[in-house]
Amino acid sequence: MVDYHEDIKAATAVFSTTLGEFEVELFLKESPKAAWNFINLAEGRQKSVRSGNFYDGLIFHRVMKEYMIQGGCPNGAGTGNPGYYFENELSDQINYDTAGIVSMAGVGKRANGSQFFITLAPLPNLKGKFTPIGKIVKGMGIIKLMTEVEMGQFDRPADDITIKNLSIKRVG
Repeated sequence: MVDYHEDIKAATAVFSTTLGEFEVELFLKESPKAAWNFINLAEGRQKSVRSGNFYDGLIFHRVMKEYMIQGGCPNGAGTGNPGYYFENELSDQINYDTAGIVSMAGVGKRANGSQFFITLAPLPNLKGKFTPIGKIVKGMGIIKLMTEVEMGQFDRPADDITIKNLSIKRVG
């Protein structure tokens, strides 16, 4: 895994999807390894099973109303990874007391890779179980719109919700 990081004050991930745009303020201080892994994948810096900007073209493969949406799987089924895993960065500072918390979807000590989920409601029972990487700061309406699409089997949208582009804005 690439250890590349920059000394910046803040970073925001800008998701452009087939349903619209939303922004995630990344937790650079609370979960630095996970946040920089996410940035490095998004910018194509991290060696992985995909070439180029890792998240571009991937789908949100799982939508569970009033719970969470999940994406970041290179094979679109929830079973893929970028070719490596890394350990959790559990934070006592993130309480999952609001909708819009973004976390790595890995379960276990070394199960994080590229998959992430976004909470759709307060879920305090998740505290200490997943690595939080950010929070929605703009476009929560787009996230809610994702829960209103027609659903297929296994909590998967009938029509793909695709990440057209994921870019990173830096501050300081």
